[in-house]
Amino acid sequence: MPGLRDLRKKIDAVKKIGQITKAMNMVASAKLRNLQGRLEGFRPYRERFETILGRILASPGLNKSRIALLQEREVKRVGIVLITADRGLCGAFNSNLIREAENLIKRFRREGKAVELITVGRKGYTYFNRKVPIREAYPEVMARVLVQDARRIARSATQAFLNGEWDEVYLIYGKFINIVKQVPVVEPFLPLRFSSTKEEKETPKVTAYLYEPDEEELLPVILPQYLNTLVFAAMLETAVSEQAARMTAMDNANRACTDMVKQLTLYYNKVRQATITKELMDIVGGAEAIKG
Repeated sequence: MPGLRDLRKKIDAVKKIGQITKAMNMVASAKLRNLQGRLEGFRPYRERFETILGRILASPGLNKSRIALLQEREVKRVGIVLITADRGLCGAFNSNLIREAENLIKRFRREGKAVELITVGRKGYTYFNRKVPIREAYPEVMARVLVQDARRIARSATQAFLNGEWDEVYLIYGKFINIVKQVPVVEPFLPLRFSSTKEEKETPKVTAYLYEPDEEELLPVILPQYLNTLVFAAMLETAVSEQAARMTAMDNANRACTDMVKQLTLYYNKVRQATITKELMDIVGGAEAIKG
């Protein structure tokens, strides 16, 4: 049976851990509000960008065979842009992303395709380093999600595709659904593919658009910008999901600490009462022995 001093130390240690988890929960909550506002403002921009690009690519007379970013070819080498967090203590969030990447890598290798990674975030790089060839690593960019970092990542993946080093590129990131749900997403990145949106399917096509300059001059300029948008959106989604997962994990940890303190305090009181009872029995026994 542990002594009272040891139990008291254990209770104090658990209380301090609870204070830390509570503070981390509050920090994650503040960061989540900031990042979620940025994400909610950026999602409509991405959707509108996709709609406009879809209309441009649907223009009659456009020769898509001259646009390199749209060309599909036989797939022998695959690139994966894996976006994870820089830090842990966010439940199974990073593990789920890494597992999704592992499953995709195993599938491509079974098909006889070579796989190479671009890792964004320290956790993905730490896990896959020396396991899978890594073209580039960006281990410290998720603390502050910036457009210039997304531009560098998108440019690297695009250059590998245009140079023929990669035949296909995929994005893996954590999509934010709500505070308690974040799901890993595998999204095709290159070659670009566009499908009709729900709005376009429901609306009859009665409007013709004129572009100046024409589509073949416009697309080489705006397609790289769209790729930057995809990477930046994926980084924002992952950053928001990370903070939401950390907030939930720290809340659960704080509750566990509270429950543990209650259980330890109850056990401490039982041990203390048993000790007092034993001492009283010794005193009574000694007094009876003296009388006898």
